Amino acid sequence: MFEMEGDEILEKPTRGLVEGPNMRYFRRRYFNMAEVARHNTVDDLWVTYLGAVYNLTPLAQKHKGSMLMKPILEAAGQDISHWFDPKTQDIRTHIDPLTGCLKYYTPKGRFVHIPPQLPRSDWANDFGLPWWRDTDYQVGLLSPKTRFIRIINTLTTQEHTLEVGTLETMWEILHRYLPYNVHAASYTWKFNGVNLNMDKTLEENGIKDEDFEFERLNMDPELYIPAVLLYFNDDLTEL
Repeated sequence: MFEMEGDEILEKPTRGLVEGPNMRYFRRRYFNMAEVARHNTVDDLWVTYLGAVYNLTPLAQKHKGSMLMKPILEAAGQDISHWFDPKTQDIRTHIDPLTGCLKYYTPKGRFVHIPPQLPRSDWANDFGLPWWRDTDYQVGLLSPKTRFIRIINTLTTQEHTLEVGTLETMWEILHRYLPYNVHAASYTWKFNGVNLNMDKTLEENGIKDEDFEFERLNMDPELYIPAVLLYFNDDLTEL
């Protein structure tokens, strides 16, 4: 049984003991730069700009072999917010000292959808939206801050440390943990003996982010990483 909540498809409790988002249709909201950095080839090209994460792989495939893709390929897996004017959400512009005309600022060279400086017969502007304004490429948001969390499986005693966004819910953290345990939803998640609300963030569940306090004391924040304990429910839910 399914119902819609925004863009997320929810599956009501038809999977044994667990109620929550249907992971087959689950869409991540947040990514960190370490994740983005892994997508750094022409066949798997992600970038971030102005706080969002974009998958430009279709653009790279469409313009494969074109010199106009070179600056974008060189920036694969990186943040390119410095290319943009945060007020206009467009590529930065400047006055060309030779022509006195307004032109896009592209210190790494002209790239896809940037017009040439002078009129040319091979330039067509009928491509629709320029790629940087096309939200179809957006896959999520860049986490404004991340923190580390330890997840301990009390059944197997296995422990994993994950870097998670501070705005991610426990369901999103569970989704990150699935590569280590496909039965993650078959466990009750607890902190200090209290069941966690999977619809809330770590902070909302009382797991404070103390990085700033550690930095204030000139201490390494990684000296203390809070641990979430998983207790097996025996319903063998596999996501």
